Order: sequence, then structure tokens, then C-alpha cells
Amino acid sequence: MGLLDFLRLTASAILTQRLRTMLTISGIAIGIAAVVLLTSIGEGIHRFVLKEFTQFGTTLIGINPGKATTHGTSVGIFATERPLTIEDANALRRIPRVKAVVPVIQGNAEVEAGGRTRRTTIYGVGPEFPEAFSFSVGTGMFLPDDDPTSPRAFAVLGSKMRDELFPGQNPLGQKIRLSGNRFQIIGVMESKGQILGFDLDDTVYIPTSRALELFNRESLMEIDLLYEEGASEDQIVKAATRILKARHGRDDFTITTQQQMLDVLGSVLNVLTFAVGALGGISLLVGGVGILSIMLIAIRERTGEIGLLRALGARRSQILWLFLGEAVALSAIGGLIGLVIGIVGAQALHFALPALPVHTPLLYVLLSEAIAVTIGLLSGVLPAQRAAGMNPVEALRTE
Repeated sequence: MGLLDFLRLTASAILTQRLRTMLTISGIAIGIAAVVLLTSIGEGIHRFVLKEFTQFGTTLIGINPGKATTHGTSVGIFATERPLTIEDANALRRIPRVKAVVPVIQGNAEVEAGGRTRRTTIYGVGPEFPEAFSFSVGTGMFLPDDDPTSPRAFAVLGSKMRDELFPGQNPLGQKIRLSGNRFQIIGVMESKGQILGFDLDDTVYIPTSRALELFNRESLMEIDLLYEEGASEDQIVKAATRILKARHGRDDFTITTQQQMLDVLGSVLNVLTFAVGALGGISLLVGGVGILSIMLIAIRERTGEIGLLRALGARRSQILWLFLGEAVALSAIGGLIGLVIGIVGAQALHFALPALPVHTPLLYVLLSEAIAVTIGLLSGVLPAQRAAGMNPVEALRTE
């Protein structure tokens, strides 16, 4: 049996049994479409979240009070920790190749201006905040480089906060009250939008020490370091650790690099993508069972044909590859149809819901088709072996 005969017999078997072929192809197509659609959503969310995090840059290091790990030992009464202070932040400025140090404190307070009152998020930050987090000032200026322990009572508004409190007005030079404390507005930030559900435009920025007084706190929530591109992250971390241990007397703080956060986040999102892909894979499993069942039925229906081919000299291996080829062809065709449905469906879903991030990588497309062919191959092994093992005389007698 030559290659041409092999292809002709395979095509004939597929075309003559149209209903059986359609059912087989549909099972695989639905499974592949489900995998492509769900993994496109998972990958889209993956890319969206990573993009949200990396828009602040990848050369940031966050320092938080308290030790996240204790290496399995109990520190008992010695577990007391010193708060992170503005003085700690100033000491960290001595680290070579550090471009910006931002002491951060966050809380909620009522903002009053012009007879309007609104509760919003208040950020206590240093003057280098825009540089560290890639923010831009829309009008006016950001907080000046005052004495960090006794800065002037200045405030900078987010763009949405400006619109809420001073609609159609220039807020520069105006006064606002935060929990009864008066602040003068010196700037308005450009719109930044929402990041992972946090509206960065609906906020007020004030000096860090003023925020500590406002919220009656002793410790900073975080100190963020921005270092130069190309600088050694490990060296920056070691220098920060050395300085803070010398000031605190112990390792009672946690340093987290941007890369560590991205690695953890990436791992979680990879699991999410795999999980949604696995849900679609259940449909593929059902499609594989469908191929197995239909091919077994086909063998019973074509017993006479198998006997005739064996009587004419076809070898067992040729019969085996004939039925395997049919199973692979059905799954490959179903996989291609499923890919088209999945890709078109993903784009249609994104068009209908623009806020839903959807992305279909080429790797997923190729992998899905390879999975479809593999399922067809595995599902066709048992029927093909059964067909190849038939006794030609018995097969002809059955006919």
C-alpha cells in the first residue's frame, strides 16, 4: 500500500461517514476552543497584572517594618521591633547609586474644601515620590524638599480629587482641611487611573511627617528605594540591611525587591493560567473518549474492508497506520476548527467586554493543535491495534 493509497483510503473513510466525522470533529473542536478561550483570558490577566506592577519601574525596593520570616525559631520577649522612621529613610540616602528614597504612610481621612466634604486615601510621601513611581505633576509643583521632620503644610491633589472639590476652578493656593488640619494646595497630579482596583487619582499627597501626626502613628508603612539602572540589586539590598541593622540593633525589617514581587506574582498567575487551561482540557478529554468510541464502532462496521485489505496483501502495520492516520486526521481537523473558534471567540469577548484583558499567544495556539493531534493518536491506538490484529479469513466471513 503506497502513500497515495493510504491518503485516499483515509479521506474516503472520513468523507463517506459524514455524521460520524462531524461528531468526532465537534468533540475535539469544542475542547480546543475551550482551552484557547480560557487560556487567552488567563494569559491576558497575567500580562495585565504584570504590566500594572511594572509601570512603576523594575528598580524599586520596598522596606517594611517587622520581619516576615523567623527561620523557624521563637524570639519570645526579644520580638519587639523598632518602627521605621524618617531618620531611617534619611540614612538610606547614603547608599551609592540610590536615586530616590520615599518614606510612605497611608491612611483615610475626611477632606473639606469649599463646603464640600469627601473621605479619601491620604498618602504621606517625600518629595521624590514622582520620580520613584513615575508619576507626573499636571499643574503646579509637587511637595518641596523641606526639612523632613518639620515640613510646611502643603498638599497635592489627585486629578479626580481636584474635580470633586474644585470643579471648574484652579485649586492652586486654595486651602483644604484634613481631619481639621489646614493644608495649602500647591499642585495637582496628572491622571494615573486605577491600578488593581486602587484609584490613584482620588487621593491627596502630603508630607510624611504631617501624615504621621495626622494618623497618630510612630512607624512608617514603607520606605521605597529607587536605584539606578544597571546597579547591583544585591549590593543595594546588602547596604540597606547593613544600615538598618546598625540603627535598629537587629534584623527587624523586611526588604522586598521588585523582582521578588514579580516572581511571586508571576508564579501565582501561571498557576491561574494553568488552572483555567485545565478546565478546558476536560472538554478535550471528552473529545478523546469520543474518538475512541467512534473508532471502535467504525472498526466493527468496516470489518469486511479490513479483511479484504488483509487478503489483498496489506500488512498488519499498514492497517494499524491506516486507522491511526484516520484518528489523527479527525483530531487535527477538529483542532484547527477549534483554534479558529477559540481565537475568534476570545477577540469577540474582548470586543464585548473591553475591560477584560485577553491575549492569545502563538505558543498556546501551536500547543493546542499539538495536543489535539496527540489525543487523536492516543485515542486511535486501541482501535487501530484491534483492526490490525483481525484474522483476515474471520473478517471476510463476518462480512
